[in-house]
Amino acid sequence: MSKGLKVPGSSVQTIKRKYKHHGTTQSSYCLGWRHILSPRDERTLVRKVQINLRRTEKDLVKMLEETGTKVSISILKQVLYQHKLKGRSARKNPLLQNRHKNARLQVATAHRDKYLTF
Repeated sequence: MSKGLKVPGSSVQTIKRKYKHHGTTQSSYCLGWRHILSPRDERTLVRKVQINLRRTEKDLVKMLEETGTKVSISILKQVLYQHKLKGRSARKNPLLQNRHKNARLQVATAHRDKYLTF
């Protein structure tokens, strides 16, 4: 059989063995790890992150646990990295808000003439 098809005999043996075991010679379709998150969960996760980029990974994991899917932080990072979203740590110093700017301005205007008396 191998001489007629001009393929190695070992290839014919492996194809026969596979046919006896599985009943078909087609290759199996599910290779690699199975997806933990469904495509719908991935879309909602990406949408939530794009709305608020300062959300931490722990918050996102808690959000997914509320829906019933248990995911580790490393898997979450992989999913976000596939969608080109990186760096899920919140800022240490948040930007100044308008009330902070106004308070600084009031202090500066109140002590404007103090420099001459010092």
